[in-house]
Amino acid sequence: MELLRFTTAGSVDDGKSTLIGRLLYDSKAIFQDQLEAIERASIKKGEEYVNLALLTDGLRAEREQGITIDVAYRYFHTPKRKFIIADTPGHVQYTRNMVTGASTANAAVILVDARHGVIEQTIRHAYIASLLRIPHVIVCVNKMDLVEFKQEVFDEIQQKFHEFSSHLDLHDVRFIPISALLGDNVVERSKNMDWYQGPTLLYLLENLYISNDYNQLDARFPVQYVIRPQSTEYHDYRGYAGRMASGTFRVGDRVKVLPSGFTTTIKGIDFWTDHLDSITAPQSGTILLEDDLDVSRGCMIIPEENGIKQGQDVELMICWLGDKPMVPGGKYALKHTTNDLRCMIKEVKYKVNINTLEKDYTDKAIGMNDIACISIRTTKPLFYDSYRVNRVTGSLILIDEATNVTVGAGMII
Repeated sequence: MELLRFTTAGSVDDGKSTLIGRLLYDSKAIFQDQLEAIERASIKKGEEYVNLALLTDGLRAEREQGITIDVAYRYFHTPKRKFIIADTPGHVQYTRNMVTGASTANAAVILVDARHGVIEQTIRHAYIASLLRIPHVIVCVNKMDLVEFKQEVFDEIQQKFHEFSSHLDLHDVRFIPISALLGDNVVERSKNMDWYQGPTLLYLLENLYISNDYNQLDARFPVQYVIRPQSTEYHDYRGYAGRMASGTFRVGDRVKVLPSGFTTTIKGIDFWTDHLDSITAPQSGTILLEDDLDVSRGCMIIPEENGIKQGQDVELMICWLGDKPMVPGGKYALKHTTNDLRCMIKEVKYKVNINTLEKDYTDKAIGMNDIACISIRTTKPLFYDSYRVNRVTGSLILIDEATNVTVGAGMII
């Protein structure tokens, strides 16, 4: 069954957690004990209805304040598809949490409060969706019940979103008028908005075409582990385990192993006890090669004729996640696919004003939640594609060596 990952985004109190709760409740994806637990919690809070937002807001501080602070993941499935939902916070200071939840998403569900329309946070989240190259964006105009289900309100928000998003790198944008509290157009069609003829949110999520979301042209296989069984039966077995980052490899393909640059042929592909003819992203498996080459964790297997960029000087867009500001000239650990190395911050080229989307070449101080264009120099050559071409081999993270905390999420230009 196909898997769709999607994230929710929007300002505070736009109804993200309520929407997910409604989606799970109406699609019968909540266990009875979960429902009873949030019923008890709703009564304890003095609410006259079952607060479905409590399904994802599990932290005590979240329930006390009625907001989302950390990324909450929920899993459910329908007969058509499996889903992983990342419910991300709406506050400005939690922008980094949205980047975390959206980094692997196929789709972003951006909520807009029908009463307030397009605001700064809407622009900020649309920009991050564009920066992370999320293939599909669904704009849900929520709380339509509070504006009497008026079509004019929905049309105006749709027009304003189009006006600023035309400057962003968004390709597939859909709009749905909903009421998460009442369930209009979430799973069931709304009887209050018969002027809307489009699909419900669940129908759209079930039928989004995501096969093209992965780069199927450039085969990339980062080696994660070398399998050498100790038993005498398999004493000649040497397999390279990992997950296809993109593309497809088949038995008999001519390949190149980086960083050595030696070429060989794929002798076999295994998955547990099965012998496969091919492996396609995002499948995991074990590749066997005809020749005994020096291959270890951090190496990458690519097609013989399909080149990949390599170098020690790399330019990237960075979203700073750390509490401490970035140190110009500072040294950080770097993780790229399965490769671990170190790097130095060479230069901050510009910082993005997240409110106006303009480039600021004067302010070079990068603190938490800031997004900037920087250049780094690595201790050894990096093998990569641009993030625009490949979201897996084009992304990396920076790690504070002293605390081992992830401080930056980078998209290679």
